[in-house]
Amino acid sequence: MNALESQLAYPFGDTVPALGTVLDAAPGIQWLRMPLPFALDHINLWLLDDEIDGRRGRSLIDCGAGTDATRAAWEQLIAGVLDGLPLLRVFATHCHPDHVGLSGWLCERFNAPFWTSAAEFAFARMMAAALPGVDGPSAIPHFRLHGLVDAVMLEQMASRKNYYPSLVPSVPPAYTRLQDGQQVAIGGRAWRVITGFGHSPEHVSLYSEALNVLVSGDMVLPRISTNVSVFAVEPEGNPLQLYLDSLDKFGDLPDDVLVLPSHGKPFRGLHTRIRQLRDHHAARLDEVQAACATPQSAVDIVPIMFRRPLDAHQLSFALGEALAHLHALWQNGHLRRVTGADGIIRFQVP
Repeated sequence: MNALESQLAYPFGDTVPALGTVLDAAPGIQWLRMPLPFALDHINLWLLDDEIDGRRGRSLIDCGAGTDATRAAWEQLIAGVLDGLPLLRVFATHCHPDHVGLSGWLCERFNAPFWTSAAEFAFARMMAAALPGVDGPSAIPHFRLHGLVDAVMLEQMASRKNYYPSLVPSVPPAYTRLQDGQQVAIGGRAWRVITGFGHSPEHVSLYSEALNVLVSGDMVLPRISTNVSVFAVEPEGNPLQLYLDSLDKFGDLPDDVLVLPSHGKPFRGLHTRIRQLRDHHAARLDEVQAACATPQSAVDIVPIMFRRPLDAHQLSFALGEALAHLHALWQNGHLRRVTGADGIIRFQVP
């Protein structure tokens, strides 16, 4: 455990649920894990006891990616853990593939409604359909503009045009909207919707005062900082500022709230972790601004922020994150932006 982790409390220690099994996380809440085919190799999902119109069952928060391994794990859970009870609702914190990948499959199988925010639903539908602007090839001119000229890496990125649809084979055709501040009853308890921005269009976290539990999704993670990127579909965006501002929305929650994150292990110490995340980004911003004493593209900034070899999948996120830090400094007046004779955008201290 590193120094930052030691400042948090992990009530389950190193215990995590085995594939196809669950652990009790809080009264009426079960914790399960699904595999991911990435360096970040798992996602946490949450089953909540629920009852709707006299029907007993479970509500699910997030679904796992649309892979054979995840489907197999779900078949094991359906045959065992669910014990004949249906999924009554499927909630999604946000539109990324590990969260909505099997949403269509599960909602259709159980005839369950899909609950998420309007922006997350719209983006999930757009990306599953690979619409121009949010498909893989749209990223290539975006990355070229910001300094990526490596032909091999560009080809590898271009070959990922079916990346999202391959992991999200279908998204439900209709949804129930979740909005900031809304109170949602699950299992007879009120859950407050807290929306956040920067990581995704309108990320949903859920807080139960009665249970003192926060399902944080990707907004607050215990070991890693959530990715905050500028994407081709919103090339002038300032997602880092949106993300840091969104963290203020958790300010009124108790520090001993049990945080159920999408990656890593459940923990207590919410405000300590938020302070760590703010410190982390402040340090990265200082590094980036110092580097920009001479003109720097986003590609130039990547090795300053990420000091390890990156494959095409990792580089796409690293470039987006480098650009997010550059945009935060640029839009707050600490850097100026210029386009060179080579067509590449660079940033420099005024």
